[in-house]
Amino acid sequence: MGTRRVRSLGLVLAGAVGGLLLSVGISAVAQRGEPLPLKELQQFANVFAAIKASYVEPVSDDKLINDAIKGMFDDLDPHSAYLDAEAFKEMEAITQGGFGGLGIEIGSEDGQPKVISPIEDTPAFRAGILAGDLITHIDGKPTKGMTLNDAIKLMRGEPNTSIVLMISRPGRDKPLELTIVRDIIKVRSVRSKMLDNDIAYVRIAQFQERTAPDLVRHLGDLAGEQAPKGLILDLRNDPGGLLDSAIAVSSAFLQPDVLVVSTKGRIPSANREYHAKPADYLRNYLGSGANDYVAKVGGWVKTVPMVVLVNVGSASASEIVAGALQDHSRATVLGNRTFGKGSVQSVLPLSEDTGIKLTTARYYTPSGQSIQVTGVSPDITVDDTAQGNLFRLPREADLQRHLVNGNFDEASLAEEEEEIVDITRMFEFGGDEDYQLQQAINFLEGRPVQRNDPELVAKNKAEREENRAAEKKTP
Repeated sequence: MGTRRVRSLGLVLAGAVGGLLLSVGISAVAQRGEPLPLKELQQFANVFAAIKASYVEPVSDDKLINDAIKGMFDDLDPHSAYLDAEAFKEMEAITQGGFGGLGIEIGSEDGQPKVISPIEDTPAFRAGILAGDLITHIDGKPTKGMTLNDAIKLMRGEPNTSIVLMISRPGRDKPLELTIVRDIIKVRSVRSKMLDNDIAYVRIAQFQERTAPDLVRHLGDLAGEQAPKGLILDLRNDPGGLLDSAIAVSSAFLQPDVLVVSTKGRIPSANREYHAKPADYLRNYLGSGANDYVAKVGGWVKTVPMVVLVNVGSASASEIVAGALQDHSRATVLGNRTFGKGSVQSVLPLSEDTGIKLTTARYYTPSGQSIQVTGVSPDITVDDTAQGNLFRLPREADLQRHLVNGNFDEASLAEEEEEIVDITRMFEFGGDEDYQLQQAINFLEGRPVQRNDPELVAKNKAEREENRAAEKKTP
């Protein structure tokens, strides 16, 4: 395995579809704890030999072994998986901020791929793909019963080639057919700008290797000669990324040495506490300049009035940052309850270019609360738009075989009622039509904050019911 790949996989990833921690020792620890089941392994060998000898068509050793490995994960949680050569390579590319495809984070629901979040400024985002969309067909092929890996492979391809997705969207009776042109996806991790009245706006789209130093640069540029009067950190539709990056970002806003997040699992190496020590987490990224991190950011970022924007697309690393800033009363969290992906995955290499991704621990906020299923509940709930929420979004609780949270009653999630807005175009985060951003500005400036506009919600609901009635009358 190349040095570059080892370095990348040695990081902890806290993404919506899975987090990573290279830990070759896990296998040895597990084996020392329990002896190998020799009788069952002999039974496996007998089945392997019978298929090789008697199946109607020849089957290669590689295929049998690979399929057997994949089968071991069928009843585990949705974030544990076998990584073939393609998935292994893709994982490295994602952490470094570039990969080929459409630009969507997907999970699985009822045996079909479901969009967790479109990535900003990508073909999928521009085509109108929304979080919560169920992909029913890919180039005419039904996705029902298709594995997530197979769906991803179908959606990937050479840049400038097109693909047709059939979409089922909550709130719409008829499916949508979208033609999307593939492209090389380069995710710009950090964006920023100054808003009116000296309020700084910073958006993190994904937690990558360069996110923390990029954040430092943006905060420095925003401050200029005079510190802003308020700060808005936008983590909406951020599916996660590297844990080290999430801790470094948290460290910029928190006091030194406070607890950011902890992990708990079955094996000793899974039980850890991560504290706000930015120099430790940025040493690999800033070299000898790591110790200048706090000085470059400036003291204002630890005291300026602050709002963190979140929604259901905010997952894992995003939830770690939001939870830490909320628990330490450093920022007010505004928006919708987050995704609820609170588990840690470890990557065990099987060969130079394959491995397995195995859930080994859970994340806990500084107050000791599990993120799993519950996510982070905002201090102030605000809908996606003045007309209501855009979609009835999938969360961790909607994924099949998800880990349960013993301290939380999942039945309460079904009681959440959301007014759904039927739109075909996603508004721009940080733009003039961004309702949640407007409410964050209102909060920082001491004006009333609205969850939505009741009149517009009622109007939207009436229009939606009229459209459904008209569609039913159409022969």
